[in-house]
Amino acid sequence: MLWEVHDAALFLSITLYLCHSAGSISVSSSQRNLIRSVQDDVFFSVDVASSGVPTIRWSFMSGAESRSIGAWRPGSFTNITQDYSDRVNACDNGSMLLSDLKLQDAGYYVVTAEDPAGNSRDLGFVLKVNEVLYEDLQYLSVTALALMVAAALLMLAMWLLHRGCRKLRAWRRQRQMPVNDAAELQPL
Repeated sequence: MLWEVHDAALFLSITLYLCHSAGSISVSSSQRNLIRSVQDDVFFSVDVASSGVPTIRWSFMSGAESRSIGAWRPGSFTNITQDYSDRVNACDNGSMLLSDLKLQDAGYYVVTAEDPAGNSRDLGFVLKVNEVLYEDLQYLSVTALALMVAAALLMLAMWLLHRGCRKLRAWRRQRQMPVNDAAELQPL
């Protein structure tokens, strides 16, 4: 049976697409803008699709610096830099968990996935790290309470001293008054 030109062109297009996509790599993520607080953990979730076992590399960039976080190949090796060794958990799918966030962790994170053929794809994440405000408010409220208690104690002490001074004056005045004699009270 003979193929028509249209059928042959469609078959050729599909074949070329499948051959091209067989050697390609893709990296995707559902959420790329992340906001966390200091001391929280953040999970950078990615899906890496590759024809072979890819090499995953994560790096960090901010206005002040750029540094490597680590690289790994699922099932083969994991190499996390010393700066991140106690805070990063690498996942086989390319995702990364960063623990115990600091303000300095805010910035731009890039994951690069490279397949065995040398094809690579990058994907970026923006992480914003907020300070924990409730600790500041708690410190402020405890300080204000301590100041109010100190002020109340000082006011009580001043009131007690004032009362004591008034009683002392009254007692002194009473002592200085002459003693009433019967002689002094005689009629004129």
